[in-house]
Amino acid sequence: MYLLEQLAKLSIKKDSRNSSLAPSTDKFKKTKSLRKPSTRKSGGQPGHKGHTLEMRGTPDKVIDLRSGFCSICSAGLNSGLHVLKAKRQLVELPEIKPIYTEYRQYGCTCNECGHLQVADFPSNVNSPVQYGSSVDTLVGYLSVYQSVPYKRLKEMCSQVFSLPLSEGTVDNILNRVALKCDVVYEHIKSEISTASVVGSDETGAKVDGDTWWIWTWQNVMNTFIVASPNRGSKTIDSIFAKGFVNATLLSDRWSAQLKTYAKNHQLCLAHLLRDLTFLEELEKHDFSTEFKTLIGAVFDLKRLQNLQNNPCQRDAPEAILLEKKINKLLGIPIDAKKYPKSLTFQKSMIKYRGYLLPCIYDLGIAPDNNASERAIRIIKVKQKVAGQFKTGQHAFCVIRSVIDTLSKRKLEVIHHLNLINQLQPE
Repeated sequence: MYLLEQLAKLSIKKDSRNSSLAPSTDKFKKTKSLRKPSTRKSGGQPGHKGHTLEMRGTPDKVIDLRSGFCSICSAGLNSGLHVLKAKRQLVELPEIKPIYTEYRQYGCTCNECGHLQVADFPSNVNSPVQYGSSVDTLVGYLSVYQSVPYKRLKEMCSQVFSLPLSEGTVDNILNRVALKCDVVYEHIKSEISTASVVGSDETGAKVDGDTWWIWTWQNVMNTFIVASPNRGSKTIDSIFAKGFVNATLLSDRWSAQLKTYAKNHQLCLAHLLRDLTFLEELEKHDFSTEFKTLIGAVFDLKRLQNLQNNPCQRDAPEAILLEKKINKLLGIPIDAKKYPKSLTFQKSMIKYRGYLLPCIYDLGIAPDNNASERAIRIIKVKQKVAGQFKTGQHAFCVIRSVIDTLSKRKLEVIHHLNLINQLQPE
């Protein structure tokens, strides 16, 4: 009987459904979603406002269509009797060609003192031929936000925009854009360091064959991304030496995150839910099932709070009930020999007991760390599309931080990124 149990346990493997492993590691295994089935039909829901292509009130070009004769009797038609019956619009893109602006510098000798006065070139025009801010913005946007690889970006610029860029020029442009974005990047870091809620996560990335780590610290208004060869506290201490004195730090159970000084911590309950799914399948202890049910109740309560815009008070009945249920679960005796992993998880929850429910007392604290995962998911997308970083990982993090922050603030990305490229010095 014992042998059969051990064999059954060996068949339980970790995947993205029951652990923090990325979905890409699932290979061809079909996984089961953690989401509960919805009672709603698929497709658009009642009350959902649809969107369609709309006509422009002031078209750029108007072509009037008037018949010169009657198609029945062939009689000529009086042009003054034509009445507008309908309108249709065709949307086209113009042929895109670069605009070359030539600055001609003239000098003039002063008749009074003989000084040769030479006009100054604009401060941003410092080479015989160079690309302007709009080209820098386009390259930065396509490479960092749309994950276009250098080679394909070079081909696109040549074939679509008639811009003869080399891959080396693309890299130089990205470094230049990152340098101009640096003042905004540092401002984002400053706002994160004083925020009241901060989510953090990290993911691996290949840089010239070596394993690096891409870190993010983010909230509803800002995203700050950093590339580092270190996954430990050394990275955090070098960037946020004072920690987060005002913030509740939302993260998974990675030790470096939990050791970070913060006003408070909130564990990602979605991570815990996946861990519990694995324990439930592996060791089948009631503790795992009941803890999953409790976490589901927290998510349900949080959704209700968001709808009502009303967090729990400490003495609220629903808060007291959840706190008591957690205490009861953490007090359940678990056989160390029969359920070793369940016991390890329980001990971890006892250690981080205070990090489980801060989310129900503050609307700004999410019960999961999904926003942080979304912030660094682009790293995996980019490396799948374009491969590893050879260089440029820092430039990528700077530009991506600025673009994501612009998006979170509902600001038009291309327009404001171009303003940054125009206004910042070389």
